[in-house]
Amino acid sequence: MAEISTGSDREVGFAVLFGLLGLVGALAMYVGAVSGSQLTAALGFAGAMLAASILVVAIHVYG
Repeated sequence: MAEISTGSDREVGFAVLFGLLGLVGALAMYVGAVSGSQLTAALGFAGAMLAASILVVAIHVYG
């Protein structure tokens, strides 16, 4: 008897979305480092880590 499994594109969509948000956070870290603003760099780091954490959770939930 063959098993049929259906997949979801949410895994790919969330990976792309939160991957891009992580890149935006990394860009904010770079801008903060170049401009000398530690607050901007810290917020960029926080955003990148938050996006990466949500990305991993989304992949595990919908994968």
